[in-house]
Amino acid sequence: MMLPAGFAALERFVAEWAGTTAAERDRLRTVHGAQARQEFYEVMTPLLASALALLDATPLAEHDERQRTLMLLTLSYAHVALSVEVQGPDEAKHAINRQRLPISRAPADA
Repeated sequence: MMLPAGFAALERFVAEWAGTTAAERDRLRTVHGAQARQEFYEVMTPLLASALALLDATPLAEHDERQRTLMLLTLSYAHVALSVEVQGPDEAKHAINRQRLPISRAPADA
């Protein structure tokens, strides 16, 4: 198991969505189609509050590998939620702008 107990439903998304940097998570959002983004969004959404509570219970520097993987999925969810909830059918149009102004680094990468 790659994730903490209670998050088995997310295991199938680890290989595709656990990007280790903000730039990688942005790239994953761009390369995955609307259906893949929607599927990840639908599975992650009901688990988000539990994931955040679990992650908040331990200082970031003390997260084990399973917690770190859950954190990466949660950070990817932020990218995907913007796509699903806000941009919707305009996601492809906005992807062009992300190519012109790529993320080089972010505080979450530290």
